[in-house]
Amino acid sequence: MGSLSVSTHRGLVHWQGLLLVVSLLNFWSQPTTTQVTVESINALEGTDVLLRILYKPPNVAGLIWYRGYSTENNRIIASLTVKSRIHKRGLQVGRVKLNYDGSLMLKNVTMKDSGIYTLVIRLQDCTSTTESTRLTVYPLLRAPTLLASNTTVTANKDAVVMTCQTNAHAIHWLFNGTNLQLTERMKLSLDLRNLTIDPVLREDAGDYQCNTFNPMNSAKSASLALDVKFE
Repeated sequence: MGSLSVSTHRGLVHWQGLLLVVSLLNFWSQPTTTQVTVESINALEGTDVLLRILYKPPNVAGLIWYRGYSTENNRIIASLTVKSRIHKRGLQVGRVKLNYDGSLMLKNVTMKDSGIYTLVIRLQDCTSTTESTRLTVYPLLRAPTLLASNTTVTANKDAVVMTCQTNAHAIHWLFNGTNLQLTERMKLSLDLRNLTIDPVLREDAGDYQCNTFNPMNSAKSASLALDVKFE
């Protein structure tokens, strides 16, 4: 996967080859009181996600990963028999890899991979334990395009409407590089994509941007300069 062309939040860089881990914690060896703790995980589309077992008892006979809460056979993603090291694939053939340690790799995830994943551990004494986790996959945001009804306006006379064209749902507006402070003359549409200034005043002259984001990445538009003239 190539390098990203959009800006990202601090610390969310080098997505290539990134493995996001679901931790299965506190996996004790008592066959009748085994507790499995899993944590929810966020991922960026196009990355690989690793569902990994951190602790497991020595008497595991096999394990099965399912898509969703259901443990019906038609929901099996992959299964592993420990003794024979035989594993089988169900759903998503070609996009999953079941390792011999029981961890499950989901390759090149898409937003359709979001949802519940369930792990069933079968022990040698024929007991089993089950736990589920949620995976949320967020889209890779494209740099938004910022347009304006007019970039040269007259103070105390004209109005301007700016439109942020984006596939994101969360939007911040910036003015001269900092968060835009709305005034009574400014109005944002309900979807935050349109900013109306009516009328435009002298202090509104400057550079505008829209910054889109989700929990995994962000993208900022190029600056749009608003020129305010006087009669």
